[in-house]
Amino acid sequence: MEDTSRTAQSEPASAIVPVIDLQPWWSGDAAARRGIAAAIDQACRTSGFFQVVGHGIEPVLVAEVLDAVDEFFHLSDGEKREVQPDADHINRGFLPIGSEALSYTVGVGTPADLREAFVLGPDVVPDDEVHRADPYHVFAANLWPARPPAMRPALVAYFDAVSLLASTLIDVYALALDLPDRWFQDFNRHTTETLRVNYYERLADDAPAADGQQRLGAHTDYGITTVLYADRVPGLQLLGADGAWSDVLAEPGAFIVNLGDLLAQWTNDRWRSTVHRVLQLGAHGTRRRSLAFFLDGDYDAVVECLPTCVDDEHPPRYPPTTAGEHLAEKLRGARTLSAVATIDTVGDRITAVRGS
Repeated sequence: MEDTSRTAQSEPASAIVPVIDLQPWWSGDAAARRGIAAAIDQACRTSGFFQVVGHGIEPVLVAEVLDAVDEFFHLSDGEKREVQPDADHINRGFLPIGSEALSYTVGVGTPADLREAFVLGPDVVPDDEVHRADPYHVFAANLWPARPPAMRPALVAYFDAVSLLASTLIDVYALALDLPDRWFQDFNRHTTETLRVNYYERLADDAPAADGQQRLGAHTDYGITTVLYADRVPGLQLLGADGAWSDVLAEPGAFIVNLGDLLAQWTNDRWRSTVHRVLQLGAHGTRRRSLAFFLDGDYDAVVECLPTCVDDEHPPRYPPTTAGEHLAEKLRGARTLSAVATIDTVGDRITAVRGS
């Protein structure tokens, strides 16, 4: 069944997901940095999504990645499954269509999601006590396919570039939240970093979607922040405070940034982790690729409401949690299509999710 639940607002994406130029941040000018931090604070208080330009990631690098992943996803299913993980808790390698249902991570059961993915983490992991002690497998070895040979170097180069961008963004967040300089870096010393390449293509012989089935079901991201490159093809929507879904289509050259559950908990909901989804694609032959990079903090980081986000009128809404435990439980729920036992950051927005 085709999705008929489009209730998107008519505003352009830049009205809902503002475009913020990061270039002045690199100059080190204090006034320019405060201006960027203020703009990001405003976006995070409202939609929880924004776009960045002046990010320093070269278009040629993105093009090399897309060329390589196109070749990979057009391999036979058998060849792709040679790098499928052999356990649900290993967040690496190829994920076939139907291997996850992200809506379960917010407590809503839907049919499994209709997208393929390839997941990687850092390609070189330090051999030290902290990394060896990882109880959540966030430093599992990458699963690289034999073909195409260009895929590994392209993805590793992109991973390193977007990791630097995400690390810069959390420095902007510290300034926006009136925290000491580079405050979040204390929780980013052996951080969980994941790049998920999502691939959606509508083929002529695709079976009709089941009721409520999407390319990606409605969910929030789990950790600190997400940096997304996506083809300028409709599909991504965010859920607004008014309960309406809004289309998100990045401006040319821009990356989309959004917040995760852990940052919502840190900020005591001053900033929210926004519910979003990817709808069914339209015409046969439509293709949509996205590169979603997740920066999620140290697995042993204790996340509790920030003192700058708590006062008499805004008492702490969340108990402390551990980043690794939260992330592992969310991944388990999506992979096993089962309820999760994590702190709820969705609240009354779940009504709109269930009614979508």
